[in-house]
Amino acid sequence: MQSDLKPATSVVPGSGLSLYVHVPFCKTKCPYCDFNTYQGIEHLIGPYLDALTTELQLWGHVLQRPLVNTVFFGGGTPSYLPAGSIDRMLETIRGAFTLNPDAEITVEANPGDLDLEACRRLIAHGVNRLSIGVQSLDDGLLVLLGRRHNAEQAIWAFQTAQEAGFSNVNLDLMYGLPGQTLTQWETTLQRLLGSCPSHISLYCLTLEEGTPLHRWVQQGKYPEPDPDLAADMYQGARRLLGDAGYRHYEISNWALPGLDCRHNMVYWLNLPYLGVGPGAHSRLGSFRFWGVDSPVAYIAAVKRWNESGPEPFDRLDDQLLQAVFPVANQEFIDPDTACAETMFLQLRLLDGMNLQQASASVGTDLAEKYREEIKDLIELGLLQQHGYNLRLASSAYLIANQVFTRFVQ
Repeated sequence: MQSDLKPATSVVPGSGLSLYVHVPFCKTKCPYCDFNTYQGIEHLIGPYLDALTTELQLWGHVLQRPLVNTVFFGGGTPSYLPAGSIDRMLETIRGAFTLNPDAEITVEANPGDLDLEACRRLIAHGVNRLSIGVQSLDDGLLVLLGRRHNAEQAIWAFQTAQEAGFSNVNLDLMYGLPGQTLTQWETTLQRLLGSCPSHISLYCLTLEEGTPLHRWVQQGKYPEPDPDLAADMYQGARRLLGDAGYRHYEISNWALPGLDCRHNMVYWLNLPYLGVGPGAHSRLGSFRFWGVDSPVAYIAAVKRWNESGPEPFDRLDDQLLQAVFPVANQEFIDPDTACAETMFLQLRLLDGMNLQQASASVGTDLAEKYREEIKDLIELGLLQQHGYNLRLASSAYLIANQVFTRFVQ
């Protein structure tokens, strides 16, 4: 009913948006992964690429060629796609959107997929940032994680990317693994630091229900991860990375000066982004929405949307979103939600947040709205405030999620 409609909001600011492209294919699905990824459906790669091309063209049309500042190919395993696939998608993006000449363009990669030719092809088509899923340099732990590379292949892949000309390479690492020791963890870090990657992301293992690794731990095949040991690993990493000259700029991310991940900063600053591909999430205007997970359903949904002949729009409401067939679900971001998300997303940044600027972005005085919460957390030594700047205390990094719950009403 018309009375149930949420208010229309402007879609894309003049400053532009970020674009996330979801690639759901993997050669093998890792036993700890609960992302929207699949193995054994290679027969869908061709139809998926056709649908993705169409979806990109449709979004570019209805949003009237908005400026795109960052592009991130994630998954899944984008590097598993056939040669030329990323090139094709980037050509489509350039044709459908206004790609910032200075855009950060990232591709996630498995070490086993990278060789000199593949890296040079990516660079030739404008990819300027690589994110390699190393996870560990201990071969036993790599087997536990179901990775299809060993430690030497991971080092070789990174060095090959550097040789090809990539100057901005992120390495993903995991800690808090079943049976992982502090020595194994620090050895991995020290070996990688010797190669001087530009960016490092560290993720503590979460045993997600329904995954094989969760089941194996429950069955006693592997020991329960030790949270105290994981905390020691995190603190040890902070020390090692800091000593090596890396700036700890977000709870889980470190970078050499000037090489923070611009795409992920969009998420933490609560700025607009568009997600394309199966299950990809978007945040435009005052709406968050996401597509159907199934690649088969996604391909069919894009076909229906294309056949509907969508027209350009510059205002967004839930009725319009209902007409976008790839959109499976949507959420109106009400003022309270916008305030809470601004607090806990920006507080992930170690530089903290500017309360005055953040308040202006949501149209609410955040210092006043959360006066008691901020006061209590400062007294507990978990937040620090200097003028308009509010940030996590270093003692809160390991319990940040508990701090953030104070802002969710």
